[in-house]
Amino acid sequence: MKYPMGINKETKAISYGNRGMALEHDINETNQYYLHNDIAIIYKKPTPITITKVNYHSRKDAIITEAYFKTPSTTDYNGIYKGKYIDFEAKETKLPYFPLRNIHEHQIEHLNKIMKHGGIGFLIIHFVSLQKIYYLDGSKLIQYIENTKKKTIPIDYFEKEGYSIKHKINPRIDYLSIVDKIYFKGE
Repeated sequence: MKYPMGINKETKAISYGNRGMALEHDINETNQYYLHNDIAIIYKKPTPITITKVNYHSRKDAIITEAYFKTPSTTDYNGIYKGKYIDFEAKETKLPYFPLRNIHEHQIEHLNKIMKHGGIGFLIIHFVSLQKIYYLDGSKLIQYIENTKKKTIPIDYFEKEGYSIKHKINPRIDYLSIVDKIYFKGE
């Protein structure tokens, strides 16, 4: 960009590719803690891709130059806790509300099917600008979508119907303590 007086300022393209990476890192650390302490087995699901072109300089320096998504992925994480299947999506937003466009219809349907079959499905949403993280049970997500035409979920819905997750040292984002409150009250 050219400014008056000959000052040049380069503008950088905005990249949305690494949104959610801090949250993802913290959840991965949390899952490692759960695994290491024999609490639960929960993993990040790989994104299903088909590789179509590879540039082979050498076996160890192969570079994927073209690939495409094989099928739409379902949710970010799945595993087992206290004999129950767990499946959830983790998202970040810089806004003081959660845009529903950030979660795809097939992901909502997937969470609904998980719950229909007795599994535990939920969202973990990090409101970056507010420095708040919330757990929202899948049933509350479905209830909201079915009862409103709005395209966003306001923060006050998370405050009323969700659960606040505080950052800790270990586990960093203890979402299983909330699963315990909802699903394993008497244990």
